[in-house]
Amino acid sequence: MKLGLIIPHSCLLPSSSCFCLRFLPPVDNNLNLSFPVGQRQVKLRVIPVICSKSKLLQSNLMEPGAEMVNKRNLYSPIEPYNTGNLKVSDIHTLYWEQSGKPDGHPVVFLHGGPGGGTAPSNRRFFDPEFYRIILFHQRGAGKSTPHACLEENTTWDLVNDIEKLREHLKIPEWQVFGGSWGSTLALAYSQTHPDKVTGLVLRGIFMLRKKEIDWFYEGGAAAIYPDAWEQFRNLIPENERGCFVDAYHKRLNSDDLETQYAAARAWTKWEMMTSYLLPNNENILKAEDDKFSLAFARIENHYFVNKGFFPSDSYLLDNVDKIRHIKTTIVQGRYDVCCPMMSAWDLHKAWPEAELKIVDDAGHSANEAGIAAELVVANEKMKALMG
Repeated sequence: MKLGLIIPHSCLLPSSSCFCLRFLPPVDNNLNLSFPVGQRQVKLRVIPVICSKSKLLQSNLMEPGAEMVNKRNLYSPIEPYNTGNLKVSDIHTLYWEQSGKPDGHPVVFLHGGPGGGTAPSNRRFFDPEFYRIILFHQRGAGKSTPHACLEENTTWDLVNDIEKLREHLKIPEWQVFGGSWGSTLALAYSQTHPDKVTGLVLRGIFMLRKKEIDWFYEGGAAAIYPDAWEQFRNLIPENERGCFVDAYHKRLNSDDLETQYAAARAWTKWEMMTSYLLPNNENILKAEDDKFSLAFARIENHYFVNKGFFPSDSYLLDNVDKIRHIKTTIVQGRYDVCCPMMSAWDLHKAWPEAELKIVDDAGHSANEAGIAAELVVANEKMKALMG
């Protein structure tokens, strides 16, 4: 009889194991359970066993096509075991950190923005008993120096920085994880260095095309958030509203620091107010942190004015063939206003080999419950592939 109940491992069991129950014909002991079948009760004998996941997948306990129940909760908070600074140019020095398992499978986390930096919670998407987790702050962001600097700060500088960090840490190849702008950078990096990427987990797809910028910064998303848009719009005089990205660029690069801060707060607040399906006050308050907002707004705007430093509007889509072979999961919130689902769908149509997971009750943020769960699941699947 091929019957079994599979219970995901708890903290009492190693991550390679499961707690299983075998159901066999009944005997006269207290391990029998009754199950209703139609109008009658069927008795089965229950035997608890601990078995490895790999053996279980190959055993006759699982019918063909059945899947393991995947972990969906974030891992517990952890601290880095190693931090450092890497000088990547005459101007820029990057902060980096490592956490998790020192000899585990390496994964690099690419943060959003650009200019957003990382947070301790970013480590929680990964199993610390399997992954060697690398986080770093991109040029001008977070703890990297100089702060909010736009000089020598392009997509291709960042792609080169990722390679420099990989070589500095003596990592032959790694999994790449990125959301929002991090998905843009992950695509650019993997298309440039496909031989260094073991797998991709992407979230909130952003390919920095004109229609994506116009949607969010030139009035499209205002149809959904007119109240938040009004605050963003009102900083700019009517005679400069033909292009908000250019108008903000002028203020974010003003000689007057207070003008920069005012523009940075308004730019950042617009994104923070629209990044969750349901408003998140803690997220919105980030806009009041002038240091964070200045880097976030200045660097984002710098990249957007320069069209991401890509040679063509559809560059990332046009180069999908270079990474078609890489195992990839795309996680996308159905109601993502910042990076609307059209971009994930366009990427999916160009790259059907990549798995697309649509979260129907989520917006943009990786911290929304449904998106966070699917990101954990995606990493668990990568674990299974890498053994």
